[in-house]
Amino acid sequence: MVKNSKEPKKRGLGRGLEALFDESPQVQETEEITEISLDEIRPNPYQPRKTFDNKSLKELSESIKENGVFQPIIIRKSVNGYEIIAGERRFRASKLAKKKTIPAIIRDFDEAQMMEVAVLENLQREDLTPLEEAQAYEMLQKNLGLTQAEVSKRLGKSRPYIANYLRLLTLPQKTKRLLQRGELSMGQARTLLGLKDKDSIDDLARKVVKNGITVRQLELLVAKLNEKEKKPKKKAIKKSAFIRASESQLTDKFGTSVNITEGKKGNGHLAIDFASTDELNRILDLLGINLDK
Repeated sequence: MVKNSKEPKKRGLGRGLEALFDESPQVQETEEITEISLDEIRPNPYQPRKTFDNKSLKELSESIKENGVFQPIIIRKSVNGYEIIAGERRFRASKLAKKKTIPAIIRDFDEAQMMEVAVLENLQREDLTPLEEAQAYEMLQKNLGLTQAEVSKRLGKSRPYIANYLRLLTLPQKTKRLLQRGELSMGQARTLLGLKDKDSIDDLARKVVKNGITVRQLELLVAKLNEKEKKPKKKAIKKSAFIRASESQLTDKFGTSVNITEGKKGNGHLAIDFASTDELNRILDLLGINLDK
């Protein structure tokens, strides 16, 4: 297949890795395409993709049934058989098509290269969930010992872009599941991260999904909830035994709630609740107050 020279180059691939993502990978002189039993092959253990679209896999398997696998997968030898470096969708689709073998190129890759290729191959696709993409960046950071700046440079993405995705991993588990299933968008998830009361994120996420709350509406809601958090809560004033006893006796006498607030200098306030004009007149009668005179 002749590639169009005007086709834009993919950004952010490590040196020597770009060939793995060509439509027809170059077979080096010392390499050959070999038919390998599917039973001897295992997926890449560093594969960040957790879910595969069943419909597209089925379509690919039907194509493989009719035409076979045009593009060989890339594998490496492992203790028991082989591990996939690139091409897990073709591997899965071939199994669905009831194939026994698959064309493959065997290459020598260490653990770091295996991980980087798995992440890079998947980041070239557009159907990774935001959470899977975040986990891919985290994997590069932790297992290869890279900083956020190094990950962004290696992948050709801005540092804030990487940071925003990594923040998704701090979401509580129930909210993560909503994001993984596509019920929450990236924008909604990022807005939820701005909620100061982290224990309320799951409840708010469920409300977002249930009520179809947009990102803009959610931003306003989070701002409102955060504003409530700023207001200092009034400290409960500890009342003396005398004041509590007085409140209790007055409540019994008037048949309604009575609150006494005692000041520091012996002064204070006495509040008697009433629910209607009739109740107010009843309390006035108990106090011996007659306003008709």
